[in-house]
Amino acid sequence: MKAIIGKKVGMSQIFDENGKVIPVTVIEAGPCTVVQKKTAEKEGYAAVQLGFEDVPERKLTKPEMGHLNKAGVAPKKYLREFDLENAAELNIGDIIKADTFHEGDFVDVTGTTKGPGRPPMSHGGGPVHRHAGSMGSTTDPSRIFKGKIGAGQMGCDQVTIQNLDIVKVDPELNMIAVRGAIPGPKGGLVLIKSTVKTHRIKHADAGISNNPQKASGRNPQKASARTK
Repeated sequence: MKAIIGKKVGMSQIFDENGKVIPVTVIEAGPCTVVQKKTAEKEGYAAVQLGFEDVPERKLTKPEMGHLNKAGVAPKKYLREFDLENAAELNIGDIIKADTFHEGDFVDVTGTTKGPGRPPMSHGGGPVHRHAGSMGSTTDPSRIFKGKIGAGQMGCDQVTIQNLDIVKVDPELNMIAVRGAIPGPKGGLVLIKSTVKTHRIKHADAGISNNPQKASGRNPQKASARTK
């Protein structure tokens, strides 16, 4: 698995070689520094902890600074752990940049959705829309049934969008353009990882079925002529 920490820049559009417009989300991916390396002998599994975005030392606690000073790394705002495929080859202090991914790679992007807050009531509260409002009937049953769904917190959830393909990678600017939208506001933290989905390659004989109930199974010669 390949992974990197990034920050959402915003949405844009890219034109392909056929002139079709592709909506993309631009992500500032890395550079990330290896802060900690975990091995199977010591921790029981192999992984690395990556740090992203420099931050003033005064904004970190003493335990956080002690952890970073032990690794000899500059103060980092975000620390995340990944089970990378080349975790055994990486060492503390190594830099992971946007060129770890390439155009055409499929990735899963994780972010925190926007938090609009609590929704207002629908009706029954008069001029004060922060109250509960009308909750149910009056005479019968004269009460609120258990499990009544009320207003609650909207957003601020961790969401992963799977199977997005990378349209463009700019190693100089540390930018990755991903097809489609990803969760979170501009400037929000995102995690980019290799997708867990499996991509199967279709073979040339996929158009002919072995099922006799299908037309291609009853007459394979006709089905093969149609695919030419």
